[in-house]
Amino acid sequence: MFDKILIANRGEISLRVIRACREMGIHSVAVHSTADSDAMHVRMADEAICIGPPSSTDSYLSIPAIISACEITGAQAIHPGYGFLSENANFVQIVEDHDLTFIGPTAEHIRVMGDKITAKETMKQLGVPCVPGSDGGVPDLETAKTVAAEVGFPVIIKATAGGGGRGMKLAETAEDLESAFFTARAEGKAAFGNDEVYIEKYLGRPRHIEIQVFGDGKGNAIHLGERDCSLQRRHQKVFEEAPGPAIDAETRAKIGKVCADAVAQINYIGAGTIEFLYEDGEFYFIEMNTRLQVEHPVTEAIFGVDLVREQIRVAAGLPMSFTQDELQINGHSIEVRINAEKLPNFSPCPGRITQYHAPGGLGVRMDSALYDGYSIPPYYDSLIGKLIVHGRDRPEALARLNRALGELIVDGVDTTIPLFNALLQEDDILKGDYNIHWLEKWLASHLT
Repeated sequence: MFDKILIANRGEISLRVIRACREMGIHSVAVHSTADSDAMHVRMADEAICIGPPSSTDSYLSIPAIISACEITGAQAIHPGYGFLSENANFVQIVEDHDLTFIGPTAEHIRVMGDKITAKETMKQLGVPCVPGSDGGVPDLETAKTVAAEVGFPVIIKATAGGGGRGMKLAETAEDLESAFFTARAEGKAAFGNDEVYIEKYLGRPRHIEIQVFGDGKGNAIHLGERDCSLQRRHQKVFEEAPGPAIDAETRAKIGKVCADAVAQINYIGAGTIEFLYEDGEFYFIEMNTRLQVEHPVTEAIFGVDLVREQIRVAAGLPMSFTQDELQINGHSIEVRINAEKLPNFSPCPGRITQYHAPGGLGVRMDSALYDGYSIPPYYDSLIGKLIVHGRDRPEALARLNRALGELIVDGVDTTIPLFNALLQEDDILKGDYNIHWLEKWLASHLT
């Protein structure tokens, strides 16, 4: 087992990893920019080292700075959290070249799954169902027209290297195709340095279902059920729950086995999430995230496992501490993402926290790096906390969420707390009857 782990991240996810390390008796090292010198993860870690100025390019994304921090502190392994360098295959290779351990998948697995086209081709070969669409990239408009006609409108054009909703354009009809094609290419080029795009059938009312998988890198893998992440704004998740309201036990076992078998075949190591669109009883693969997800706590709640602890164990060469048969769902869990954003435009709202009070009580977990007097810097993501609740069933989880939101105090900045208070008044949310388009339509009619 490792003696010392460096966490190449910031905010609540760094605290999450620090807590797992502490329970395992492992020394933790925090890295931080000059803007984060008073951040909670810096205070909580056993050791902290500054790696650069506020810009993430010069700090949290600086591979030389992070490798140097390992050498200075004597850390043997790096946990990337999510975001930043967590899915950077080049970083993983450099970590390994310096005789350090990356707590996550191999560089090759990250590289394969990071390219949307290669990922889709790989998953097809592994028996995972995929969305109908182009076989690989679409090089020009004429090819796009041919593919779209074969698939049938509406279609969605996606940047191969895309993510976070960027480089995705909908073409409802043949008349929309040209504009969507060239806009998606331009966005892909600007955001990711790659203008290659592909085309998929656009599903009308799908849910976004993701399967949590975990492998030991030796051909053994399990799944930990699904999460429903359908409530999204501009392809960004805001509300996640497990198990999914639309998935029954038989469906869960079937798609879970497909996913676990797929990652076992490629000797995948660590945590991963296989994401699908789900409509009319059918699953369609869209991408695989080769890292810990923001919403991993809802899975931990219903299965009673520590996914970060498992990541560290398998990275150290130890076996998983549970088998598939031992994993049984207990109750229901919901997570809402609390962002420092001003409604109705969701514009970032950095600033000083004048008062912070985290909710508590049975079945309530608050993952946040906030504290009274903390100043949220303007340089990073606006996520400032995740409120997670767990109950014996979905109604109890919803009741706990409503209660916990009432206890949560974040003064000094605008947040998305009012959004969740409003959503909990909606019958569709209470019944679990929503899809990936529901929230956008609701926002258009309620927050304009």
